[in-house]
Amino acid sequence: MSAAAVADAAPPAKGGKKKLIIIIAAALLVVLIGGGGAFFLLKGKSAESEDGTEAQAEAREPAPKPRPKHDAKNPPMFVPLDPFTVNLADKETERYAQIGVTLEIEDAKVGEELKLYMPAIRNNILMVLSHLTSAQLLTREGKDKLALSIMYASVRPLGYDIEEETEEEAGATDGTASPKKKKKKKKVQPNLPVTAVHFSNFIVQ
Repeated sequence: MSAAAVADAAPPAKGGKKKLIIIIAAALLVVLIGGGGAFFLLKGKSAESEDGTEAQAEAREPAPKPRPKHDAKNPPMFVPLDPFTVNLADKETERYAQIGVTLEIEDAKVGEELKLYMPAIRNNILMVLSHLTSAQLLTREGKDKLALSIMYASVRPLGYDIEEETEEEAGATDGTASPKKKKKKKKVQPNLPVTAVHFSNFIVQ
């Protein structure tokens, strides 16, 4: 074979090697891309599976029950009183209040004691109401104070000596300044048999 023939046959051999290298590189690239896609796909399914398992576990867990305010074995008792109708202490005009009161007590024994002293209890409550004005009763703060005063008034006939906070007027020594109300704090008897006062009706006219 001549040198010219060898020279003509050499280029096709080099071109074939290049094509083979390109095919192999393309195949490797396809394998790498496919492997990466499969990896991310499997990872996503695994995360979804874990989320589903956690959701099922949360669904199986019972919801926490609300804590009762009172002991179920010793529920509170309530003593409703006849409605009170009383003239208020307004000076400008005549105003009156009609108020329904229910006492919350510890047990049935306290309820029986309250029934025995009911005339004295109603008198005490009427005295509390008659010293108040319509402006005092129409506010939330006034109603809260009234409930506390009624609770104290209802247990005094049972032998509980309770002194509430009072307001006293204290003027200046030289008489030039206007008098100011000064609160006088006193101790309150703890652990009362009447634990709360509820209003079933509250009308001020």
